[in-house]
Amino acid sequence: MDFTLSDDHKALRDSAHVFLDKEVDLGPLLKPGATVADVDYAGLWKKIVDMGWPGMVVPEVYGGLGLDYVDLIMVVGEMGRTLAPAPLFGALAGVWSVLAAGSEAQKTQLLGGVVGGNLSLALAIADADGGYEAPGRGVSAEAAPGGYRLTGSKSFVVDAASADKIIVAAVLDGERRYFVVDRTASGLEVELVAWRDITREVATVRLDKVPAELLSGSAEDAWPFVRDRLYLVLAAESAAGAHAALDQAVEYAKQRVAFGRPIGAFQAIKHQLAEIAGQGECANVAVQYAAWALSEGDPRASLAVAMAQSYNSEAYRDATHRNIQVFGAIGFTWEMKNHLFYKRARCNAELLGAPASQREQVIQILEREAA
Repeated sequence: MDFTLSDDHKALRDSAHVFLDKEVDLGPLLKPGATVADVDYAGLWKKIVDMGWPGMVVPEVYGGLGLDYVDLIMVVGEMGRTLAPAPLFGALAGVWSVLAAGSEAQKTQLLGGVVGGNLSLALAIADADGGYEAPGRGVSAEAAPGGYRLTGSKSFVVDAASADKIIVAAVLDGERRYFVVDRTASGLEVELVAWRDITREVATVRLDKVPAELLSGSAEDAWPFVRDRLYLVLAAESAAGAHAALDQAVEYAKQRVAFGRPIGAFQAIKHQLAEIAGQGECANVAVQYAAWALSEGDPRASLAVAMAQSYNSEAYRDATHRNIQVFGAIGFTWEMKNHLFYKRARCNAELLGAPASQREQVIQILEREAA
């Protein structure tokens, strides 16, 4: 394997870098009570759709770009570096759910809408306790004339408020199946929660006999397929965020003067920056290997993404913590954006389960291999 980025990868990353530096302004979020409603959330998403990013992972047969996962992390990394407030995470989760569980007709219709910019998706799978792995009992499905109806609730649904359709995991005849519901359907309620990371919208979705369409493809391995790819997204965001935290801290350490010297000249600060740099490089390697493994269909891809998410989420958390220590008390004031990165890091480490849960998955994979 060769982790050297190709010229195409660098060009994709650089174009995303320039675009997001121009379009993302976190200034309106640097005040108490701020939410994505205070920034041009819908406007930025429209520009991202025009760039074709939601269709990056859609196969060409359905009208998408059909890019691999190394291409994907070029863009996702830049989204994480800038904390771009846009519903890309939910859109990718919805796309992968349709790819994993939809029929050919459903893939053509739904993914075609995503690629054309006419449709935005989200995935509702977590129960109230934050559990993802078991079928759960949060939402039940029952047959009804012309389709199905869903009743119950799902928690921690990313980007549900901005989606046109939501993919909902529900229990049908004792098994987890996946259904498509319209965001505006009668009986469906989306309530935003006070999520720590204010650059991302998270909601509780409640359903009361909501009409739904069953994704009629195979659902047996749908969640592991989606979960592995969402691990990659979070790991890529975290690796890029750790490097952003390092860049901020280094720049400040060069400028801030104490006792007549830049604080970066003091050994205590140098050690902090060196720790961030070391963890950041390991995080970058982990996410690149995971992206390569998924792109190549390597049998150890699930192991690679679980390891990347576990390590990178903790590395990002530590990097943002050390970043604030370098800045001192000013680093956690509303006027500085350091705390936004810290909050993203803490939320990325919990969104799909704590790092310990991914390490448990690693152990289970290795045990199965050993058996």
